This record gives sequence, structure tokens and C-alpha cells, in this order.
Amino acid sequence: MIQQIDHIGIAVKSLEEGVSYYEKTLGLKCESIEEVASQKVKTAFFHVGEVHIELLEATDPESPIAKFLEKNGEGVHHIAFRTDNITEQLGSAAAAGARLIHEVPFEGAANKLVAFLHPKSTHGVLTEFCANKE
Repeated sequence: MIQQIDHIGIAVKSLEEGVSYYEKTLGLKCESIEEVASQKVKTAFFHVGEVHIELLEATDPESPIAKFLEKNGEGVHHIAFRTDNITEQLGSAAAAGARLIHEVPFEGAANKLVAFLHPKSTHGVLTEFCANKE
């Protein structure tokens, strides 16, 4: 079952510039910076209430983030929902007609299991499910 919004992913051309904006302009503190080699991305997380902001910078021109930036420019990339059972959540979404990008969760940033739903089946919003690894 979905528990809450976990984070909002924002694609940026430069993680350094993005972090500077969120820290200097908004007064937030960057909690962590991490590279997720499997997704060819570098991330930075900011805690805002119960939700995180995740900045995403491509580390390879063929990464999904690089392609997103080329097509759309900087901005909101995805919304992530925390679930207590990611496998069950994927099954329910698929049964309801959502197109899965990932049928099996994989390790993402912040030591979580993640999987995405295709935006063509989610009203144009790239949707991520995430769960703590057990």
C-alpha cells in the first residue's frame, strides 16, 4: 500500500548549480550526494517536511536523465511514492492497466528498492514506487 510521497525527482544539467540554488536561495541543506551507476545518474537529496527533493544529473549522455534533459530541459522528472510492499504495488498497478517500465524492483538511490511506471499509462507523469530494502 502507498504510504506517502517519498520524493520528487528534478532533472538538472549541473548538480553543483542545483545544490547551490536549493541551499543558497531556498535555505535547504543537502543531505547526501550519491552516484547510482546502474542508472547513469548522480543524485542529491534535500529533506523538506516529510518529502525529499531529489536532484538528478546525468553521468552519461545515453542515460535516461540525459535524454530527458535533451527533450524537455530541466524540471520535474518524476514523483515517487513510498510503499510498504513494492512487489505487490507493481502487481496492483499492472492489474489496473498501468504499463510497467520495471517488472522487478532494483536498487536505487538512498539504499531503496525502486521501480517505475511508464508515463504513457499514468497521465504523463513518470511514477516511481520505492521501498526500504529489508
